[in-house]
Amino acid sequence: MLQTINRICILRNIIQSPQLKSTEKLRYSPILFRHIRGKKDDSAISSLFIPVPVKPNSDDINIGAELTGSLNKADLLKVLTKFYQRKEMKQLLSDHGLDNYLQHQTYVSFRRYCLEAKTIPADLHVVISDILQGAGHVTDIFPYFLRHAKQMFPHLDCMDDLRKISDLRSPANWYPQARAITRKIIFHAGPTNSGKTYHALERYMTSKSGVYCGPLKLLASEVYNKSNSRGTPCDLVTGEEKKYADPSGNASAHISCTVEMTSINIPYEVAIIDEIQMIKDPSRGWAWTRALLGVTAEEVHLCGEPGAINLIQQLCLTCGEDVEVRKYKRLTDLRIEDSALGSLDNVQPGDCIVCFSKNDIYSVSRGIESTGKEVAVIYGGLPPGTKLAQAAKFNDVNSSCKILVATDAIGMGLNLSIRRIIFYSLIKPIVNEKGEKEMDTISVSQALQIAGRAGRYGTQFEEGCVTTFKPEDLPTLKNLLSQTPEPLTQAGLHPTADQIELYAYHLPNSSLSNLMDIFVNLSTVDDSLYFMCNIEDFKFLADMIQHVPLPLRARYVFCCAPINKKMPFVCTMFLKFARQYSKNEVITFDWLCRHIGWPVQTPKTIIDLVHLEAVFDVLDLYLWLSYRFMDLFTDVELVRDMQKELDGVIQQGVVQITRLLRNSETGVSSGTGAAPDEDEFAVNRRKQTYLRGSRTSGIGHGKLTERLLAQGLLTPSMLQELRKEWNQNDNKGNEFGAGDNEPKKTRRKRKTTK
Repeated sequence: MLQTINRICILRNIIQSPQLKSTEKLRYSPILFRHIRGKKDDSAISSLFIPVPVKPNSDDINIGAELTGSLNKADLLKVLTKFYQRKEMKQLLSDHGLDNYLQHQTYVSFRRYCLEAKTIPADLHVVISDILQGAGHVTDIFPYFLRHAKQMFPHLDCMDDLRKISDLRSPANWYPQARAITRKIIFHAGPTNSGKTYHALERYMTSKSGVYCGPLKLLASEVYNKSNSRGTPCDLVTGEEKKYADPSGNASAHISCTVEMTSINIPYEVAIIDEIQMIKDPSRGWAWTRALLGVTAEEVHLCGEPGAINLIQQLCLTCGEDVEVRKYKRLTDLRIEDSALGSLDNVQPGDCIVCFSKNDIYSVSRGIESTGKEVAVIYGGLPPGTKLAQAAKFNDVNSSCKILVATDAIGMGLNLSIRRIIFYSLIKPIVNEKGEKEMDTISVSQALQIAGRAGRYGTQFEEGCVTTFKPEDLPTLKNLLSQTPEPLTQAGLHPTADQIELYAYHLPNSSLSNLMDIFVNLSTVDDSLYFMCNIEDFKFLADMIQHVPLPLRARYVFCCAPINKKMPFVCTMFLKFARQYSKNEVITFDWLCRHIGWPVQTPKTIIDLVHLEAVFDVLDLYLWLSYRFMDLFTDVELVRDMQKELDGVIQQGVVQITRLLRNSETGVSSGTGAAPDEDEFAVNRRKQTYLRGSRTSGIGHGKLTERLLAQGLLTPSMLQELRKEWNQNDNKGNEFGAGDNEPKKTRRKRKTTK
């Protein structure tokens, strides 16, 4: 112990020495970390292990009773209590891996097992009989108690194996192909609009082979189009689709993909990992860590904020690689205005008002349009095609639309000709370390990223401006923009399917959600470099489909689906997809049409628009699953056509967003009846809009019905059944008045008290 303390003191003094170079400090830091890191609370970990019920033997023959006679239950209870109260037994159990929690759980189960079972194992019966007759000691029960504990908690026999599986201290060693070559790492560091990605892409275009790894489908698609237009054949790979530059389907030497789809097995000459600062993202950071440590490329070009330089150097040091840093300055000036906007009447052509909630988007866009100005709207929930269409309308110098209202979705992925960024608010919902949402001021990094979108190089505006809507927010904004981005300290990690499968082998009775919890809590992570990404969304989906019989690998893949758990309709369809898969039934185009109410109608209210966005996400989910289970999700091209059509419908809704807001307030109907000559599609349409038209009764006509339909809590078929039941009651009991819309109150007899 004394030697360990001395070693820690020596290492700490070495690191704090001013004579030591920064690169040498990086070498010693992980060594110090391994010595000073404490153990996790074992009792908290033990509570994660769900006990397996131990059932008594169903044999009719009680061999123990035939050998030694029946046991008196009262005397048996005294023996068990005496055994459990002995301190030396508790210590011995602790030495075998049972903490207080596990000991208590085992004792309760063992006592119930012995007292309630008609027959207990013959060896245990004989031992207890000897104890009762004075021929044995209560401590003789120990091996049988321990046997019962291991039946309840299988992890007691494999704890060392579980800890080895979840040892994540050296992620660099997970990628032997990348470690087998000498990679050149080049970090292009600079703010937004500094040309850092441009220089990396120039090298990518001239290479023999390459891969671009971007954070968004829009960015991957942009590089795919740009590369092919410049004569460098390039394929596109995202979670939902794969496009080949060659019409015959032959793979190109260059690939543009989303970062999660990065291949770590294919060798490239050049790899680009864009927005590398997202390695700290609580949900997706693991994908950047995997790409950085695992991509097999001679040159790896990283593009991102200067705040990530130190962390990237430390990570590359664990791989034995050096980092060449190339710094860039902003290509155009960015000026902070001295006054806030104050009123929506003061917006000017080229302005972009940035909001951090949909409600603000709706109110601001409506307020601006009320002044006679046309508005383009962009937010995260819109399909990519709609975002591009709105961006194109705003960028077009000949368009009458000169104002943009957007969320921070414009921070990356869209080329916009913005003259001035106006922060409507500086408060944004964020996800804390526990995975909980809370409201907080935006970070320096977010402020710089969004403000930097003003005055983009190569557009009509040579200078960018930034301000706030509220005067009281302007000093805060100036303070944020005067700082440099916070230095990154940790990169994200996430359990792999292989690791969870190994866990499931040792703990076959545990659910996937429980396996993830146990893995995270048993994992050993180098906290000086890494953190475990948030798994709450994964666990949410795992719990949702836990009752659906699926193979573990398929269950894991389903739970990795990119789903917004706040959209009930999408979650409902996710569950239906999982059920269809479990029954090995093909999810066809017709099946999909029936369940999403296709074809859809042009939205009349905001609720309709939100529902159509959810339908688009369902189609995205179908395509995502088709990439992984292509034998059951077969109608890929038809679904893509549906998406294109739906994208156009949503675009029509966004263009008329003010009218939708007005209709939502006045209760305008969301749809009309079907045409007299109904074909199958028309029937589906009527199912979707049934009881929501102006000519129907009051049932299904109000805002509550619209909200429940949009959220997927009620389906059109359920509403149809409700209508039938309502009409049946009307015909049977004549409980309602002659009016078609308003039911009369039924009269109840008063109870009289004596």
